[in-house]
Amino acid sequence: MNWVLTWRVLLSLIGLKDVMSKLEGESTFKRLRNRYRMVVMNDDTYEEVVTFKLTRLSVYVMLSSIFVILVGLTVALIVFTPLRYYIPGQVPQQSGREMRTVKMGIDSVSRQVEYSEKYLENIRRVLKGDVAIPLDTTLLEVPKDELSED
Repeated sequence: MNWVLTWRVLLSLIGLKDVMSKLEGESTFKRLRNRYRMVVMNDDTYEEVVTFKLTRLSVYVMLSSIFVILVGLTVALIVFTPLRYYIPGQVPQQSGREMRTVKMGIDSVSRQVEYSEKYLENIRRVLKGDVAIPLDTTLLEVPKDELSED
């Protein structure tokens, strides 16, 4: 209330008392219903291309409607398509059996990769000569040849 009185005093001192009375006299809804004209003109010829008669209320309703429609379409796109699986925390509804099968497949593949890595590492060590090969010192029993006189 003090703020309004301060502006009244300032405006009366400046001589703009009629401006303040205009602002107080108009209600918000009346200002929303004031009609405006929007004109699209050709910059070169100054010819009017399109003319729109608008109110603040119609512009507000139009922008609000566009916003609601865009939000609705975005939500529908996410809910009714597989895009929902890209949202963190959303997991596809699969049975426990399928999940166990996938987990076992991943485990077997990782085991195979580990075995192949060990195999390749052993081959590299053998080719470089880093492996000490133990000598076979066991005695072999060789059968004596039988002499035959045929």
